[in-house]
Amino acid sequence: MKTSIASAMKQFRPGIAPTLVVLILLPLMVGLGFWQLSRGHEKQVLLDTYAERRASAPMSSEQLNGSMDPAFRRVRLRGQFDAEHSVLLDNRMRDGKAGVELLQPFHDQASGLWLWLNRGWLPWPDRRAAPAFTTPEQPVNLDAWVYVAPGETFQLHADPAGAPWPRLLTALHPAALWAELGRSGFAYELRAEAGPGTYETTWPVVAMGPEKHQAYAVQWFAMALALLALYVYLGRHNTKEKPHESGHESTQHV
Repeated sequence: MKTSIASAMKQFRPGIAPTLVVLILLPLMVGLGFWQLSRGHEKQVLLDTYAERRASAPMSSEQLNGSMDPAFRRVRLRGQFDAEHSVLLDNRMRDGKAGVELLQPFHDQASGLWLWLNRGWLPWPDRRAAPAFTTPEQPVNLDAWVYVAPGETFQLHADPAGAPWPRLLTALHPAALWAELGRSGFAYELRAEAGPGTYETTWPVVAMGPEKHQAYAVQWFAMALALLALYVYLGRHNTKEKPHESGHESTQHV
């Protein structure tokens, strides 16, 4: 057995450089493949939870405020918008069109709770002019659901605090905005369902679905397999060349 292993090792000489490359890249590729599978599983759980809770009857704002797990739960609201402190979330694309999402503080009459309510997406084709929107002045009845982001939004720079209103932001941080406004408000964004005062409210829950993560995982595993196959080929090819070179040198010496 030991003789067979030793013989096989003599027949496999890939070289130092290819070995170092494989030792570095192979674990990385396999790790990225399993990471993509894990992310796909997380997204699937998220979508399943969303579908289950979106199908349930809306709860009251008092029940929402006491919920330990509010993500994607529906809530029924009656109250009024604060038009003076509007937030426009920038870089929101829909069907290839640039736009923003409009969020405003909403004061619920039943619970007295302040919430950041996303009224929907509206186009912003010309950045030389501010996006146009109106705000209902009278109290409105709305159904909404709690949006909890699956991960922290990547930002190249932090959004400035203390900027004039309406404020153009790249991500919403409710706690920081409530502190700035001096209010005690709900910790998460709520996304309105179609109703009075709303704009485009067809919401994607995740930017990338589980099937894309699975496809990326397959690609990483395929590249790892190709790298390993190339490594084995080089090891055997180099072994075949070296005896040939040795024989050629011996003939020249004679």
